[in-house]
Amino acid sequence: MTDFNDFNRQLIEEFRANKGALTGRFERSPILLLTTAGARSGIHHTTPMMYRRDGERLLVFASNAGARKAPDWYHNLVAHPDVTVEVGSDAYEASAVVTTGEERERLFAETLVNYPFFADQEQKAGREIPVVALERLNA
Repeated sequence: MTDFNDFNRQLIEEFRANKGALTGRFERSPILLLTTAGARSGIHHTTPMMYRRDGERLLVFASNAGARKAPDWYHNLVAHPDVTVEVGSDAYEASAVVTTGEERERLFAETLVNYPFFADQEQKAGREIPVVALERLNA
Protein backbone atom coordinates (compact mmCIF):
# COMPACT_ATOMS: atom_id res chain seq x y z
CA MET A 1 0.00 0.00 0.00
CA THR A 2 1.24 3.49 -0.87
CA ASP A 3 1.77 5.70 2.15
CA PHE A 4 0.40 9.22 2.42
CA ASN A 5 3.73 10.94 1.63
CA ASP A 6 4.26 8.85 -1.52
CA PHE A 7 0.68 9.53 -2.60
CA ASN A 8 1.13 13.30 -2.14
CA ARG A 9 4.50 13.24 -3.92
CA GLN A 10 2.97 11.49 -6.93
CA LEU A 11 0.01 13.90 -6.96
CA ILE A 12 2.38 16.91 -6.83
CA GLU A 13 4.47 15.50 -9.69
CA GLU A 14 1.38 14.88 -11.83
CA PHE A 15 0.01 18.36 -11.02
CA ARG A 16 3.24 20.10 -12.04
CA ALA A 17 3.81 17.94 -15.12
CA ASN A 18 0.28 18.63 -16.40
CA LYS A 19 -0.15 22.28 -15.33
CA GLY A 20 -2.68 21.40 -12.68
CA ALA A 21 -4.63 18.79 -14.66
CA LEU A 22 -5.07 15.61 -12.65
CA THR A 23 -6.44 12.17 -13.45
CA GLY A 24 -8.24 9.58 -11.37
CA ARG A 25 -10.37 10.57 -8.42
CA PHE A 26 -9.12 14.18 -8.50
CA GLU A 27 -9.78 14.73 -12.21
CA ARG A 28 -12.65 17.19 -11.66
CA SER A 29 -11.64 18.45 -8.21
CA PRO A 30 -10.35 21.97 -7.62
CA ILE A 31 -6.84 21.19 -6.37
CA LEU A 32 -3.98 23.57 -5.62
CA LEU A 33 -0.50 23.12 -4.23
CA LEU A 34 0.30 25.06 -1.08
CA THR A 35 3.91 25.48 0.00
CA THR A 36 4.49 26.50 3.60
CA ALA A 37 7.58 26.93 5.75
CA GLY A 38 7.79 24.56 8.71
CA ALA A 39 6.65 26.20 11.94
CA ARG A 40 9.88 25.27 13.73
CA SER A 41 12.24 24.05 11.02
CA GLY A 42 11.54 26.63 8.31
CA ILE A 43 11.84 23.79 5.77
CA HIS A 44 9.44 24.20 2.86
CA HIS A 45 6.65 21.64 2.49
CA THR A 46 4.22 21.36 -0.43
CA THR A 47 0.75 19.95 0.11
CA PRO A 48 -1.97 19.30 -2.48
CA MET A 49 -5.42 20.33 -1.28
CA MET A 50 -8.92 21.21 -2.35
CA TYR A 51 -9.84 24.87 -2.61
CA ARG A 52 -12.66 27.15 -3.62
CA ARG A 53 -12.69 30.69 -4.92
CA ASP A 54 -13.98 33.67 -2.95
CA GLY A 55 -13.60 36.62 -5.29
CA GLU A 56 -9.87 37.19 -5.79
CA ARG A 57 -8.97 34.91 -2.88
CA LEU A 58 -8.68 31.16 -2.72
CA LEU A 59 -10.00 29.38 0.34
CA VAL A 60 -8.55 26.20 1.85
CA PHE A 61 -9.87 24.21 4.77
CA ALA A 62 -7.83 22.71 7.62
CA SER A 63 -10.12 19.70 8.00
CA ASN A 64 -7.41 17.02 8.06
CA ALA A 65 -10.14 14.61 6.90
CA GLY A 66 -11.92 15.01 10.23
CA ALA A 67 -8.94 14.34 12.49
CA ARG A 68 -8.95 15.89 15.96
CA LYS A 69 -5.72 17.74 15.18
CA ALA A 70 -5.42 20.35 12.44
CA PRO A 71 -3.04 19.41 9.60
CA ASP A 72 0.65 20.32 9.78
CA TRP A 73 0.34 22.80 6.91
CA TYR A 74 -2.13 24.80 9.01
CA HIS A 75 0.27 25.08 11.95
CA ASN A 76 3.01 26.07 9.50
CA LEU A 77 1.06 28.92 7.92
CA VAL A 78 -0.09 30.23 11.29
CA ALA A 79 3.60 30.53 12.23
CA HIS A 80 4.69 31.74 8.77
CA PRO A 81 1.75 33.19 6.77
CA ASP A 82 3.83 33.89 3.64
CA VAL A 83 3.12 30.94 1.34
CA THR A 84 3.40 29.90 -2.29
CA VAL A 85 0.29 28.86 -4.22
CA GLU A 86 0.22 26.84 -7.43
CA VAL A 87 -3.11 26.64 -9.21
CA GLY A 88 -3.23 25.38 -12.79
CA SER A 89 -0.10 26.71 -14.48
CA ASP A 90 0.01 29.81 -12.24
CA ALA A 91 2.35 30.03 -9.24
CA TYR A 92 2.49 33.03 -6.94
CA GLU A 93 3.31 34.27 -3.46
CA ALA A 94 0.38 34.79 -1.12
CA SER A 95 -0.47 35.70 2.42
CA ALA A 96 -2.49 33.13 4.37
CA VAL A 97 -5.18 34.70 6.55
CA VAL A 98 -7.10 32.54 9.00
CA THR A 99 -10.67 33.82 8.90
CA THR A 100 -12.55 34.34 12.15
CA GLY A 101 -15.96 35.15 13.56
CA GLU A 102 -18.78 36.05 11.19
CA GLU A 103 -16.53 35.94 8.12
CA ARG A 104 -15.44 32.37 8.90
CA GLU A 105 -19.04 31.32 9.59
CA ARG A 106 -20.26 32.83 6.31
CA LEU A 107 -17.48 31.29 4.24
CA PHE A 108 -17.92 27.86 5.83
CA ALA A 109 -21.70 27.95 5.31
CA GLU A 110 -21.23 28.95 1.65
CA THR A 111 -18.73 26.12 1.21
CA LEU A 112 -21.16 23.53 2.61
CA VAL A 113 -23.56 24.22 -0.29
CA ASN A 114 -21.20 22.46 -2.72
CA TYR A 115 -19.06 20.47 -0.27
CA PRO A 116 -21.37 19.20 2.49
CA PHE A 117 -18.81 16.59 3.60
CA PHE A 118 -16.99 19.36 5.50
CA ALA A 119 -19.87 19.41 8.02
CA ASP A 120 -19.32 15.69 8.67
CA GLN A 121 -15.58 16.21 9.00
CA GLU A 122 -16.08 19.06 11.47
CA GLN A 123 -18.42 16.94 13.57
CA LYS A 124 -16.03 13.97 13.47
CA ALA A 125 -13.09 16.21 14.44
CA GLY A 126 -14.93 17.78 17.36
CA ARG A 127 -13.34 21.14 16.47
CA GLU A 128 -14.09 24.10 14.26
CA ILE A 129 -12.43 23.60 10.88
CA PRO A 130 -10.33 26.66 10.09
CA VAL A 131 -11.06 28.43 6.81
CA VAL A 132 -7.90 30.02 5.41
CA ALA A 133 -7.98 32.75 2.75
CA LEU A 134 -4.98 32.84 0.42
CA GLU A 135 -4.52 36.44 -0.70
CA ARG A 136 -2.24 36.95 -3.68
CA LEU A 137 0.64 39.35 -3.10
CA ASN A 138 1.52 41.91 -5.78
CA ALA A 139 -1.56 41.03 -7.83
